[in-house]
Amino acid sequence: MDADVIVVGAGPTGLMLAGELRLGGAEVIVLDKLAEPTGQSRGLGFTARAMEIFDQRGLLPRFGQGETLETSPVGHFGGVQFDFTTLEGAHFGARGIPQSQTEAVLAEWATDRGAEIHRGCEVLGLADGFLDGDHVEVTVGTPDGVRQLRARYLVGCDGGKSTVRKLAGIDFPGTEATRAMFLADVTGLDLKPRYLGEALPNGMVMAAPLKEGVHRIIVCPHGAAARSADDTVTFEEVAKAWEHITGEDISGGGAEWVSFFSDATRQAAEYKRGRVLLAGDAAHIHLPAGGQGLSAGVQDAANLGWKLAAVVTGRAGEALLDTYHSERYPVGRRLLMNTRAQGMVFLGGDQAEPLRRIITELTSYDTVRRHLAGIVSHLDIRYDVTDDAGDAAHPLLGRRLGKLPLTGADGETDTFRLLHAGRGVLLDLAGNAGLREAAAAWTGRVDVVTATATTADRDTVFAGAEAVLVRPDGHVAWTGAGGADGLDTALARWFGAPAEG
Repeated sequence: MDADVIVVGAGPTGLMLAGELRLGGAEVIVLDKLAEPTGQSRGLGFTARAMEIFDQRGLLPRFGQGETLETSPVGHFGGVQFDFTTLEGAHFGARGIPQSQTEAVLAEWATDRGAEIHRGCEVLGLADGFLDGDHVEVTVGTPDGVRQLRARYLVGCDGGKSTVRKLAGIDFPGTEATRAMFLADVTGLDLKPRYLGEALPNGMVMAAPLKEGVHRIIVCPHGAAARSADDTVTFEEVAKAWEHITGEDISGGGAEWVSFFSDATRQAAEYKRGRVLLAGDAAHIHLPAGGQGLSAGVQDAANLGWKLAAVVTGRAGEALLDTYHSERYPVGRRLLMNTRAQGMVFLGGDQAEPLRRIITELTSYDTVRRHLAGIVSHLDIRYDVTDDAGDAAHPLLGRRLGKLPLTGADGETDTFRLLHAGRGVLLDLAGNAGLREAAAAWTGRVDVVTATATTADRDTVFAGAEAVLVRPDGHVAWTGAGGADGLDTALARWFGAPAEG
């Protein structure tokens, strides 16, 4: 084999996945058809949950702002603005971080851990046998000619027009684009900030300063026909659309780059087919809303990486990998639902005004704000792990464990710092020596940590749990109160069979 895993696509999803695979001990090659990164800003930040995932791996300082990135407490759902902090730990994500910077951070992290990134390499073919064989074989066009590469698994992180998805024969059902919208990084202009967007009679616009002399704009004119994926767009077109909506003439400026997007909504029918898997835009495309696309891809990678690494290194069986589709497909379906709904509200023009008014009224209720903030921040995700033994009704089970301060034998730490190594964590909050004994057969796969939660609301957070088993992606797989009932079942399911002896 040339590698355990070949990842196609060096965007945020593929690079995050490469780093996760290396943390789990898998050999990985990343292929990207572009000779160099585009350097374009595109996505300008990420959701609260994606930010947590970066924090779980100790990556936030690499963004150059320490462990605290700029976030906004006020977000929106379909342009209806409200305070996200009504939900514990929620905010409207990290703002003002160009996608090019996110990619650079993740590329450095992945290569620091031994991932190989090969650029100018385009996947041309996929050999038969990936459905029932013991490997995949891909034909790759490289700067030095065409060659064959073999790996245990192939993961397509190559965007909405994914070559891997097409070669694997995976259906991509959904709805066609109905309109075109523009985005650009414009120069030489002094624009009024419109951070969360402004709906006007002829469409919607957003504007935010990126750096000295450069603004990101998004222009969504009503009535703009859908465009072919092969079309191009010029700054002149963007300027005309901006003036049509705002009445402002920006034609005297310029642009570092311009592009367009649509409201097409599609989801792969299968996230795993044989030895081929999909993640990020290759698995789901939708209207951009609140940075959810990039963030969902990062979460796909965080869910898949540790599982795939455990399988290819022999620590776990194939059944663990099957949970990738069963967990992330429903999340993707809900993502498409919320982005379509937001598009109807934000871009529906006068016809959508009654709906906007109703949503505005509803956001005066704390329960509604919490619900909508959970959807957009991705903090409401709860995986179904209830077939494990233990307290299936515990409110933490299947949910992510937030960042909580802890005091242990080695001093002060927190729940995210414990996940930096990419292993599971059995957090013992009551000094139960039996837990360490019960988990001894999973040493090296699960770290047992005895600590005291120092947060003032610890009783509310842990809801009676004296121990929690946290997966490498930060989601709780088991809770216990005073014993280890069901712990061995949960450990075996998520971390493989116990070591003999």
